[in-house]
Amino acid sequence: MNNNLANIKKSIFFLNKNDCVAIPTETVYGLAANAYSSIAVKKIYNLKKRPKNNPLIVHYSGLKQLEKDCVINKNFFILYKKFCPGPITFVLKLKKDSHISKIVTNNKRTIAVRFPKNNLTQKLLKLLKYPLAAPSANISTKISPVSKEDVREEFGNKIKFILDGGRSRIGLESTIISLVNKPKILRLGGIERAKINKVLKKNIRYVIKNKKINAPGQFKLHYSPGIPIRLNAKNSKTNEAFILIKKRKKSSINYFYLSKTKDFKQAAKNLYKILRLIKNKNYESIAVEKIPKIGFGEAINDRLKKASGK
Repeated sequence: MNNNLANIKKSIFFLNKNDCVAIPTETVYGLAANAYSSIAVKKIYNLKKRPKNNPLIVHYSGLKQLEKDCVINKNFFILYKKFCPGPITFVLKLKKDSHISKIVTNNKRTIAVRFPKNNLTQKLLKLLKYPLAAPSANISTKISPVSKEDVREEFGNKIKFILDGGRSRIGLESTIISLVNKPKILRLGGIERAKINKVLKKNIRYVIKNKKINAPGQFKLHYSPGIPIRLNAKNSKTNEAFILIKKRKKSSINYFYLSKTKDFKQAAKNLYKILRLIKNKNYESIAVEKIPKIGFGEAINDRLKKASGK
């Protein structure tokens, strides 16, 4: 739908009825519903076929709304001031009198929250009387959507409304950092770890395996096109797509380029688009050349490893 106030109001109409609406963010499209309503949140899990122990990220319009639900600390304020609104999610302690549905957090006393930068979704959140639980608008474990077309491909007519904000600017989910005790990164994403380290003036550890699932993206299989993926490949096999970090002089019909000039930010933006394109071209498998773990290369490697299920 076109980007105007009328369509924002249509979104509100469905959200107020405890229905799910697809919303644009700078990272990927989200499947949104009232985070205070268990009826609405259950619909997210059912539509996505999402495991009940996989908590949701809740999207807020600003600090005033957040303070009703969360315990805020010094590290949060430092990162919020620098990066918000933007592609960073914070795991914080949940207040006892919070109205957040227990289904959102899987009955835990922590919650993952963020402040999306997309203008359309910002306007929507400011007009609502509740925050929005909004995981990526795809079937669980599958490729995240970066456009309204991707959302339609995933759900067809199963969701009431798609608020069209164009293609996602970043194209990769938010970075998740837990601030409950000692800061630790739970998911690599839209903000490079080096930038967070610089702001907090410390080296924040990336926790690859966590005993407790208290944020999205911690399961073994995610972002999958549904076909085998070989990492660090030097060449491709028969009927196998070959993903390359930059354009080569010698080309082939099965070559898919993440960027033209080894631009890691551009590569991250194109990753899900290319995985979906390959899936729809019916290749039997995917080979990916070795991608340096520099800047966004870290997050790209993380996504590809989880997409391969290894």
